[in-house]
Amino acid sequence: MLSDMEIAHSVEMLPIMDVAARLGIPGDLVEPYGRYKAKIDYMAYTSRPRQGRLVLVTAINPTPAGEGKTTVSIGLADALSRRGVKTCLALREPSLGPVFGLKGGAAGGGWAQVVPMEDINLHFTGDFHAVTSANNLIAALVDNSIHQGNPLDIDPRRVSWRRCLDMNDRQLRHVISGLGGRSDGTPREEGFDITTASEVMAAFCLAMDLADLKKRVARMVVARTYDDRPVTVADLGGTDAVCILLRDALKPNLVQTLEGTPAFVHGGPFANIAHGCNSVIATRLALKLADVVVTEAGFGADLGAEKFIDIKCRLSSMMPSAIVLVASVRALKSHGGAAKDALSQEDLEALAEGLSNLDRHISNIRDVWNITPVVALNRFSSDTDAELSLVTSHVSAQGVRICPCEVFASGGEGGLGLADEVMKALDESGRQQAHFTYPDDISPADKIRAVARRIYHADGVDFAPGVITKLRKAEAEGWRTCPVCIAKTQYSFSDDPRKTGAPEGFRIKIRDVRVSAGAGFIVAYAGDIMTMPGLPKEPAATLMRISDDGIISGLS
Repeated sequence: MLSDMEIAHSVEMLPIMDVAARLGIPGDLVEPYGRYKAKIDYMAYTSRPRQGRLVLVTAINPTPAGEGKTTVSIGLADALSRRGVKTCLALREPSLGPVFGLKGGAAGGGWAQVVPMEDINLHFTGDFHAVTSANNLIAALVDNSIHQGNPLDIDPRRVSWRRCLDMNDRQLRHVISGLGGRSDGTPREEGFDITTASEVMAAFCLAMDLADLKKRVARMVVARTYDDRPVTVADLGGTDAVCILLRDALKPNLVQTLEGTPAFVHGGPFANIAHGCNSVIATRLALKLADVVVTEAGFGADLGAEKFIDIKCRLSSMMPSAIVLVASVRALKSHGGAAKDALSQEDLEALAEGLSNLDRHISNIRDVWNITPVVALNRFSSDTDAELSLVTSHVSAQGVRICPCEVFASGGEGGLGLADEVMKALDESGRQQAHFTYPDDISPADKIRAVARRIYHADGVDFAPGVITKLRKAEAEGWRTCPVCIAKTQYSFSDDPRKTGAPEGFRIKIRDVRVSAGAGFIVAYAGDIMTMPGLPKEPAATLMRISDDGIISGLS
């Protein structure tokens, strides 16, 4: 069997100018980064109306067995293109942390990939480096202001802005900086987040354009004064400098699938510690250029899809016309209690038990957001006919479309049935109006409770001491109407990753909250979720190789 990289190298890519031409983008709006990737001048399309319909691809709660959400997204786009539909992908950029950590690459797999996969998975066009630099410029400005006589009266004990790095590095979660002497700064405790959790990344991905980004950066809160007033980037005088670093990164990146379908890969906040969606700019541009746009949201629908709808759609006036919910027999058996080393064996009992996780996601999408999903059953070679029949009949009995797909093995050809079901769902979408999980005008605490009860199916929410006080302060400072972004484990509806399936009888514990003023939402931290992940015992980095002539292997 060929590896993902071997498959990617076996296909001749189209010149990026030809890919742009498929979307009708003229050459003078294309800024090539080599032959096979480019940035697009999105500002030239400011006045063009949207023509496309949006398809959101989400999934059940992830398991070690894998669901293949990105792979299905890519394969679906290729299948739609094969059906003659003018289609474009809008995906997130991979983070170096997971690429070198546990997850590996995030450019799809098998015969459903975006390419050039090494570039996309590694430095790509430098967007993440720009976000990292912009974030750390703000941190440097804060500490410099304190060092240079502290004219803003910043309380060093209440600096909330953290430095960031696009790598999993647990050693940097809590550090002491400024050691060495008077000329080396003011000693204080601080820490690093991974770049995908940075507020700069969130604002970058939610901004409509450079002017909107400047407003978001200006209002970012970095610290508080001795008398408890917020200090912003605007107070530091750094707004324009930060946006200068982000100016070119803000242009969407155009690449292609193995079958030549255009794909915008741009921005990449995590869904378990941020809002988990690609940039608004890229999605809006795709909707102006294509008839159907396929996008995805990170992890399961309880995280990625919820934040896509309640944050991205709410703040950008977009809504999906159809939702695809990805599941696999292997992952469902894992939710039913099957051991990882037994997932290739037929186990109808574990599969039936694990269907509860799929059922809950179907119910949420249909009953809370008012969109009936199409279930994509991502087929693996070990799946038996009896297992596929059990899942198909179970889902069909609920009046929900379900279609097995084999895009990993067959590319767009293996997703034609799914494409047909999605087109049927799109044709029916005019009869439904998508809903948010909660209204704008309730308190932030009640928004957290609404997500916990309606999406997670928790019995309630327990706030740690001081959290309600912080939420009331956020309301008093003008943030009552903004959405909430709950940082929670991706493996469970609860805040305990061990509670797989569809757990009941639990409460969500909120240990802290923070206003992300630039992003425009309030982050609520549930359980033990970390904003700086660590590497696993056997990092993917240890399996990668590069030959003396520069050929990379082991990246998947």
